[in-house]
Amino acid sequence: QVQLVESGGGVVQAGGSLRLSCAASGLNFKITPMKWYRQAPQKEREWVATIDASGRSDYAERVKGRFTISRNWPRSTMYLQMNSLEPEDTAIYYCNAYYRGENWGRGTQVTVSS
Repeated sequence: QVQLVESGGGVVQAGGSLRLSCAASGLNFKITPMKWYRQAPQKEREWVATIDASGRSDYAERVKGRFTISRNWPRSTMYLQMNSLEPEDTAIYYCNAYYRGENWGRGTQVTVSS
């Protein structure tokens, strides 16, 4: 009964910022690595960032230096701070976690206008 719920998407101009949230339940948040993926129209879903149980993070090259992933253990919530947004960042952003199988949120839309 894992549930991942994304929020925080919206429309922003190029160069702007957004912070996405992923509220997790039904899993052991303390030990579960958490990930962000995104999928733009007519493109493959791509991995964006990972944060493991210890707080160690990793990023896709396309977002490195602009995005920051974090997590709040007491709130069982993961975040993605997105700065210097580009039109190419426009996509549906999904929260992901492996806990007794792959689990996905329903996504939140991010639109970056030029």
